Amino acid sequence: MIKAGGTIGILGGGQLGRMMAMAAAQLGYRCHIYAPDRESVAAEVSAEFTCAAWTDEVALARFADACDVITLEFENVPVAPLSVLEHKLAPHPRALEIAQDRLREKHFAQEFGGKPAPFCAVDPVDGLHAAIERVGTPGILKTRADGYDGKGQWRIADARDADAIRLPPQQTIYEGLVRFTAEFSVILVRGQDGEVRFWDSSENVHQSGILARSSLPASDAIVAQVDEARALASKIAAALGYVGVLTCEFFATESGPVFNEMAPRVHNSGHWSIEGAATSQFENHIRAICGLPLGSTATTVPALSMTNLIGEDALTAHALLEDEAAHVHLYGKREAREGRKMGHVTWIPLS
Repeated sequence: MIKAGGTIGILGGGQLGRMMAMAAAQLGYRCHIYAPDRESVAAEVSAEFTCAAWTDEVALARFADACDVITLEFENVPVAPLSVLEHKLAPHPRALEIAQDRLREKHFAQEFGGKPAPFCAVDPVDGLHAAIERVGTPGILKTRADGYDGKGQWRIADARDADAIRLPPQQTIYEGLVRFTAEFSVILVRGQDGEVRFWDSSENVHQSGILARSSLPASDAIVAQVDEARALASKIAAALGYVGVLTCEFFATESGPVFNEMAPRVHNSGHWSIEGAATSQFENHIRAICGLPLGSTATTVPALSMTNLIGEDALTAHALLEDEAAHVHLYGKREAREGRKMGHVTWIPLS
């Protein structure tokens, strides 16, 4: 167990790290951020900041020496350099290796009975047309690594669309489009002793590949499939010896839950838990990696919704406070670029 006053290292300097650091401070811990970008909204609320490249093994080793435990808020950290801090890292880098490659991720989920959408790796020799012929249309071409919030993705309505796409230099995967009723997340926390707790699954709506809104209670279609989805997420966590918060995203379909992807970290669709759950995903993540007892994940309000503040939405966010049901969180980012997550607001109707 990490005692109060200990130092938690966080790989990544974004808003997830910021909210983890704030939860850690409440429990008496100091946070030390490691990120390559000088601008870090997580560092602004943390005790220490190391700004260095992911590949700087000397800086990583010094960072590891300064921390009692290390976690991450960003799954695209290169895995190879992490060997110098692997003994302190939670979750284990194995979770990163799987989550960073969509093809490996889907095969891994299938090992435990998960059902992803039809998929095929795009062979650099046979090309995209061969993958389309195998999987069918419509579909989505995705980079196997580094894609998030709709980046590195191309929708394909029919085989002719492939002619207009110049394949990127990265490896890619082609996925068949899923006909679904709703999208949802399973967010769990797993302690060092293997105890697993789940938050209620929110119903998620995406726009342009970015999460726009999460709401509870979820629709009946989601509720009917949550148990099966939780069983898969729990098996994945156990196989990885996972410690901390793990997120798996699903499509609710007529044939059951279809596995989309996993994120080895706290997740945007769980931000509602700050106001709407007995223990937020951020606090429970800190509890888990520090060896503390897990907190209750029970939802404490009858209904809520969380909306992301994207780009210039954040410039007028304070006006939302005129509604007493609104709980506004701004991440302190300086530039409100199009498509950039600047904050979120959780709406909890007053009883």
